[in-house]
Amino acid sequence: MTSLNNLKENLINTFITHFNKSPEFIFQAPGRVNLIGEYTDCNEGFVLPCAINYGTQLVISKRNDSDINLVAFDYNNEKDHLNLKKDIQFEPNKMWANYIRGIIHLFHLKGYKIDGFDLVVGGNIPQGTGLSSSASLLVVVADAINTVFKCGLNKKEIALLAQEAENKFVGANVGIMDQYIIANGKEGLALKIDCRYLEEEDVNIPNDWNIVIFNTNKKREVADSEYNLRREQCEKAALFFDVSSLRDVTTFQFEEQKSLMDPLIAKRAQHVIYENERVLNAVDALRNSDMNKLSQLMYDSHESMKNDFEITCAEVDTMVDLIRESLGNEGGVRMTGAGFGGCVVSVMPKSLVPKVIDYVQENYEPKSGFKEDIYITEPKAGSCLIDSFSEEVIV
Repeated sequence: MTSLNNLKENLINTFITHFNKSPEFIFQAPGRVNLIGEYTDCNEGFVLPCAINYGTQLVISKRNDSDINLVAFDYNNEKDHLNLKKDIQFEPNKMWANYIRGIIHLFHLKGYKIDGFDLVVGGNIPQGTGLSSSASLLVVVADAINTVFKCGLNKKEIALLAQEAENKFVGANVGIMDQYIIANGKEGLALKIDCRYLEEEDVNIPNDWNIVIFNTNKKREVADSEYNLRREQCEKAALFFDVSSLRDVTTFQFEEQKSLMDPLIAKRAQHVIYENERVLNAVDALRNSDMNKLSQLMYDSHESMKNDFEITCAEVDTMVDLIRESLGNEGGVRMTGAGFGGCVVSVMPKSLVPKVIDYVQENYEPKSGFKEDIYITEPKAGSCLIDSFSEEVIV
């Protein structure tokens, strides 16, 4: 996998090749992993993600006209062109460009004064694995346009604009977690995010613990359609309880009335309602360095995703079982992301990382038929300008 330092050089060289000039600015946005709190953000609940040391970078220079030229390094330098004087349309055969087009469309629609620019973008976040490569792309583009053209948005507003672009232009009905943590991540910290009020609390990861991501390499083939279906089912559950979202239903209220619900809707609601509680308890476990408690909470979360929300798959369950066999209650493990493939996240003492990796490498492929990838990650800061070659002062 290309390091971010090497990626930066590749993007600069590609920019020079395509535009016969050097870029003025370089921006970077991380990916993210969610430690616990799955499908709670779209129910206005609580989540506990952190930004990670894999990300998306772009190099950009302003133009003196209304033309916008885009190059996607990860797609064999495929190009896209648009003009700010014309309507910005969705391109069904060029999905990567729609994320950028959606951001540009919203800046234009909301009345911000932006001009043309040349841009090359690339990343090293494995795509389709639940580590938010698409949200990282949205946020880094929004941050770059906001900064370069001095639009004045703060990081929360950038996250909301990125979410709106994905909802309304790209057509994915996602919650706010991914964009928020990618814009607002902090070095060395996870964030407990209240997705209704967009309030955050820092949560320290103990220095002797590692966050390790295990990519099952099972592609998430039905994730988008199933994601939207789960949202609809949660909305039906909220309607049953006469609340705006499942965030407002306590476990006591749920247990009192679940027998009156449609059984499938009750299962979906049970996951979300108890998952919110698990997030809050996980924050306490991390703050108290209580690995036994965190281990049980993460495993309970996975079992709920498997049995109540039904978003795991055989390969993901196999990976979780192997890691749990190796760790016992000395570390936590669960699926992370929208489900139906992708990645598993584990929190464990650094001293146990080699043992667990060896066990997974020995057993996962024979059991699943897929070869895993493993990423030892660190909580990183959110989207930002990382280099400037312009004499212009950017604040």
